[in-house]
Amino acid sequence: MTSSPPQHDLQGRIALVAGGTRGAGRAIAVELGRAGAVVYCTGRSTPGSASDYGRPETIEETADLINKAGGTAHPVVVDHLDVEAVRALVDRIDREQGRLDILINDIGGEAYVEFGTPLWEYDLDAGRKLFDTGFITHLNTSHSALGLLTRRPGGLVIEVTDGTRTYNNSHYRDTVFLDLTKTAVDRLAFAQGHELARHGGAAVSVTPGWLRSEMMLDAFGITEENWRRAAEANAGADGAVPPQEFVISETPAMLARGVTALAADPQRQLWNTRSVSSFDLATHYDLTDVDGSRPDAWSFITAIETTPVTDLDVDEYR
Repeated sequence: MTSSPPQHDLQGRIALVAGGTRGAGRAIAVELGRAGAVVYCTGRSTPGSASDYGRPETIEETADLINKAGGTAHPVVVDHLDVEAVRALVDRIDREQGRLDILINDIGGEAYVEFGTPLWEYDLDAGRKLFDTGFITHLNTSHSALGLLTRRPGGLVIEVTDGTRTYNNSHYRDTVFLDLTKTAVDRLAFAQGHELARHGGAAVSVTPGWLRSEMMLDAFGITEENWRRAAEANAGADGAVPPQEFVISETPAMLARGVTALAADPQRQLWNTRSVSSFDLATHYDLTDVDGSRPDAWSFITAIETTPVTDLDVDEYR
């Protein structure tokens, strides 16, 4: 069974999606556009000039998807570590639109993670690159954009991270640099929310569950069509082994639908400073993933810490 995207009204709203080339950022940009928002989407990968991620997706492809969904897209090549480039982007939005209503900070930096490496053995330059890409880009973008966003009440900032506040408070995220990066992004949402509240705005920290992004599918040598069989068999087509949590994975669309519903909610300020998951948003707004399921990844990931996955009914968490 497949689930059609829900209908939301964001006509007249202007959105900036920082990090919209692939994964959750691309999906959010498409759903915002489908709902009627004018979407400025940024990335570093263009035809003939890939970023150091070495991925085939481009920001122009994201714009094409937005347009095909009925939206209006403005793809812009921006390195969000370049403050002057970010400021030029915001100046352009101000010049062309005169407002900014929604800011999505979704640049992750996961390509630079060295899993299982202790701090004293971690390449410091690589660690700083992870932190800079996954956090400093968010800080740069908010610093440049919030002046425009706060001109009108009701502005929304979404900080996309990995892990809920509750989960990350009690779990070490494998490496010091990854742990610091993802918890810092959540804290940034919390802090921004306190400042935005005075202007009628809100900032929310959101996380997907186990995301079946393009990078994740490729890493395990599987596809969107065969992922469930591969996960249940605990082996990818090329011999890679998806972890047992992968059986509860979700597409980027589930988070995108939740973020779009939040952006369209007249009561969205009630979410200010909070940390929520894609499952939380889907439950509140009665949404599902594209297959009609509603994966509760963080509850499942926590459950298998004490209960073998073979003793759990995975469908109870979907």
